[in-house]
Amino acid sequence: MRWLRRIGSDFKARQHIDAYALTIVVFGFAFLSIVSDALDDDLRWAVLLSGVGLLLYRITLPAEPAESPDGLLNDRSVYDSAPLSSLLAHARDVRVFAPSAVNLLSAQTCEIMRNTVLARERGRVRIVILDPLEKGAVQQTARQLDDSIEFPVQRLPAALESTMERLRLMNGWKTVGEFEYRLLSYSPGFSLVLLDPETPRGRVIVEIHGFHNPSTSSRMHLELTRGRDERWYTYWVEQFNHIWEAARSDVTPFSGETPQPASGDAVEARE
Repeated sequence: MRWLRRIGSDFKARQHIDAYALTIVVFGFAFLSIVSDALDDDLRWAVLLSGVGLLLYRITLPAEPAESPDGLLNDRSVYDSAPLSSLLAHARDVRVFAPSAVNLLSAQTCEIMRNTVLARERGRVRIVILDPLEKGAVQQTARQLDDSIEFPVQRLPAALESTMERLRLMNGWKTVGEFEYRLLSYSPGFSLVLLDPETPRGRVIVEIHGFHNPSTSSRMHLELTRGRDERWYTYWVEQFNHIWEAARSDVTPFSGETPQPASGDAVEARE
């Protein structure tokens, strides 16, 4: 039962012990008052006034922050025990937005998507990343994602180049399911992963990039489900839909090398 779990958690954290102790005493005296008239009136009043005093004292305490539902708030370490790629096992609709998506689109995850989502009838994978030809947007996003990290392990321009090559290769796969990718002109400051968002079992993962982080994996993310978080779940699904509509298709044919922008428009790597 939820209230028993809450009491157990309070005892482990040594919280509200005074209230629980007095509650036991009050209920004990109430029970004795029912079965016996031997209790002294002064003792009864003492217990009653103690309860009122504790109640008034607790009213003066600042409100405690509400606990978030289990699984709502995390960082990337939550996927050490349950990798995100494992969530693809039964998915048919996967939607991703991230500035480079280089960490998500590992060779292993791409292979899993090929053997699961893209191997199913009506399976669909849609991915949006930052447009590498948008020089200003890449520079600005690199300031946030690279320069504000205490312990960086990669740079955005190189990550974008690697992801572009992988997306173009994946776009040439012959699969039962449908694969598409697009390029967005700027980064809105978050990443999204949607798994079967139109179904009751859908899941939406929102990662907030923040202003300063020790590492990429320390960013906060929200994991929303339709039944528990209907309003914001719908909001973030619609956010991806808007991103998809605003992003452009990559019309450059893939020749085995990542095409470079025209002279004067090259994306500067920020080393």
